[in-house]
Formats: sequence, C-alpha cells, structure tokens
Amino acid sequence: MDLPLVYSPRYEAALPVGHRFPMGKFGHLYRYLLTSGIARPEQFWLPERAGWEWLTLVHAPSYVADFCAGRLSEREFRRIGLPWSPAIVERTCTAVGGTVLSARLAISHGLACNIAGGTHHAFADFGSGFCIFNDLAVAARVLLAEGRVSRVLIVDLDVHQGDGTARIFAQEPAVFTFSMHCEQNFPARKQQSDLDVSLPIGTGDAVYLRTLREYLPDLLDRVRPDLVLYDAGVDPHRRDRLGKLDLSDEGLYERDLEVIGSCLRRRVAVAGVIGGGYDDDLQALVQRHSLLHRAASALYRTL
Repeated sequence: MDLPLVYSPRYEAALPVGHRFPMGKFGHLYRYLLTSGIARPEQFWLPERAGWEWLTLVHAPSYVADFCAGRLSEREFRRIGLPWSPAIVERTCTAVGGTVLSARLAISHGLACNIAGGTHHAFADFGSGFCIFNDLAVAARVLLAEGRVSRVLIVDLDVHQGDGTARIFAQEPAVFTFSMHCEQNFPARKQQSDLDVSLPIGTGDAVYLRTLREYLPDLLDRVRPDLVLYDAGVDPHRRDRLGKLDLSDEGLYERDLEVIGSCLRRRVAVAGVIGGGYDDDLQALVQRHSLLHRAASALYRTL
C-alpha cells in the first residue's frame, strides 16, 4: 500500500496579485507530486471541512463566528495578513480538516501527509502571520477527544516559533510542544513551548541536523507519544524570503528523514504538514515542499 496523502481542490483561494503568501502553491504541489512520480492519484484522500464542533475545541466561539462571517476588525485582518473572502473561509476550514484526516490516517497506517497545514501562529482567539485556525492544535484536540490517542507530540521545524500552538497547549499535559526555530525572526515576542530550541541566523545543514539529533530521539523516548504532528516548514531554506537560516535542499530532506525515521523506528505514528515556505520562484518552492513527501514515501515502503 502507498503512503496516504490528503488534498482538496478547496485548498486553493485567489489572492490579490503580488500578495506575498503563495496560496497557489498547494495545487502546484499536488500536480508536481503526480507528474514527478512521487505520488499516484489513488493515494489521495479527500478531507471534510472542519466545522464548529472541531474548531471550538481550540478556538473561542466568538472568534470562529466572526472570522467565518467576515466580521473581524481591520486591525485583526492586518494581524492575520490575509484578506477575507468566502473562498478563504472554505480553504482554511478544509485545510484544518485535512490535518485532522492526516492524523487519523497516521494512526491507522503509521504515516500520512497533508498537502497543506502548519498554521501554528493562530492563537485561541486571534489569527496571526498568515494563520487563521491552528490545524495542529485542532487535530490534536480532535484525536484526544475521540480517544484515538492519549499523548501527542508536536514537532515544529518551521523557521518561525510555533507561538500559537505553544500558548494553546501551555496547560495541556496530554500535548507536548517542541519548536526548533530561528531566534531572531518572527514572532518578535516568543511564547514558551514545552521545549524551545533557538538557532542563530545563518545556521546551516551540519549544525541544524546535529542539533535536531541531540534533542529529538531523547524527546521521543521521554514523551512516548501515540502520535507526532510534524510541521515540516521549508522556510529554514537559504533562499527563503522570510527564513534567515541556511539549509539546503539536501539538508531539508535529511531533516525530514530524521524526524519520520526516528518516529517510525519507535512505532510512533506521524502526520506531516507542509508548513511555511516563501519564494518568488514558485517551482523551486514546490520542489522544496515535495521533499517531505519524498522522504515519507521512501520510509513508508519500509513499514
């Protein structure tokens, strides 16, 4: 059986020309995975739209209602960094549903990946940094509520700290948050994850991978999670517009192999999401995001 992947055409939503969030990357990534032979159409699962019941396990009901109806203030939308539209609501809720489905598939298949997700700057009652609802937090809460898991580890390797996720689970013993990120980068005001590892500007492949190997295996052995939610942001790449680290394509691929392999060797289920990535060269960005799926596909065949 092939690696389960999750995608919906509803992940796409039009943005004004020149907007720096590459919303169209999701469809481009889906098509690249098919044309490059990384995936086949029958591997893809179609997610349901996250509704009120799921979203309010994490987010304040007033915030969910106001965003979905377009009633947030101009200041609140500026903080998010995305314009409101019905298509944005549809995309956002469907992508959250995709991460929930990926987590469920990981529990039943050992490993699964979403072709979106990683909106870790969303707090319980406001959005930030292109993040509206926190898909990682919603997936963790849904699976805990369903009794599918009792312990979740969030491994966040996006270049930016997962501040919203850290704050949401600050008092949640069933969820352990681990963020390894560039210290001198957004957000300026960091939250406290259960484990934060800050890296200096310009950190490259060797130091990055050595640091990851220093922390991750011990963390998996101590936390003993039933599920790892892995945010595989590619913005640590040296060419990323919002990054400030110095990873290569090869470094990102080795990182993904390290995370997924460390989990699978311990028989811990892993659900991967693509996280952040910002480059004017959309094709290069898509190829970067595909590294998660290349690594996951290669390791899935060893199960």
